[in-house]
Amino acid sequence: MIGFVGLGKMGGGLARNLLKNHEVVVYDVRPEVVQEFVAAGAKGSKTVAELASEATTLFTSLPLPADVTQLLFGSQGIASHLPPGTTVIDVSTIDPVTARQLEDGLVALGHEFLACPLGKGPAQAALGTEPIFAGGNQAVFLRCKALLEEIGDPVHYLGGVEQSTAFKLISNHIGMTNMAILAEGLAFGIKSGIPLDLLVRLLADTGANSHQLQLRGPWIVHQDYAPRFAVNLTVKDLRLAVELARQLAVPVPLGAESLRLFQTVQGCGWGEEDTAAVFKVLAGEEGVSI
Repeated sequence: MIGFVGLGKMGGGLARNLLKNHEVVVYDVRPEVVQEFVAAGAKGSKTVAELASEATTLFTSLPLPADVTQLLFGSQGIASHLPPGTTVIDVSTIDPVTARQLEDGLVALGHEFLACPLGKGPAQAALGTEPIFAGGNQAVFLRCKALLEEIGDPVHYLGGVEQSTAFKLISNHIGMTNMAILAEGLAFGIKSGIPLDLLVRLLADTGANSHQLQLRGPWIVHQDYAPRFAVNLTVKDLRLAVELARQLAVPVPLGAESLRLFQTVQGCGWGEEDTAAVFKVLAGEEGVSI
């Protein structure tokens, strides 16, 4: 039986793909979401302890590193209640220190652990086209690779849990810092008298083109800030990335400045909006100043 804890935008899509070929028992802090999955064929669990007693493979998809640690090793942690030899696969965005602690703790109890952060968004999670960046014991990875390929494509192996979790933080560090400079450039352009839709279209044919321009440029043009990846998550991931860089003595002045900028967006009350909402701050909406 596969267990899945955390049925949010990312985890929910992955869990639905697992349901196509497996028996899955699910848990989420929102009972109504659990019931949606029960209607789709999953077995619902009222508590994580109940789920833990059934799952021989456990997926976790949670917002914060502390949430994963609390789930497994907190005061009511489930790690010691898992069936012997359970493989825990975490797809959350966590830091390398936490990942190492989780793997060491689980192995000490006779379990296995893979850190498998994801590369794209909820749409890809739902379609089963989510890039997966796995880290952990290679023999465990090879045994789980076919299962991972049911929920993601492509599936990459990066080495240890430190490498896979660092990769995800680096990816988001680059992507969100790129989002910040894109928003800055768009605000610069409209203040120069260039229509926003024309600006986005023409930048795509220059060296300023980027994934963020292609993806979020049209959303900004249409003032669509629905949270595909919320500002709150951006702040969390950038904070983890900047802290990791500090530990490694790597200078990241642009990333650190981007973190401060997104914290300003958060302070404006736009934390639950898409990270593209950084444009609203740089464009001077509602009198916000930097």
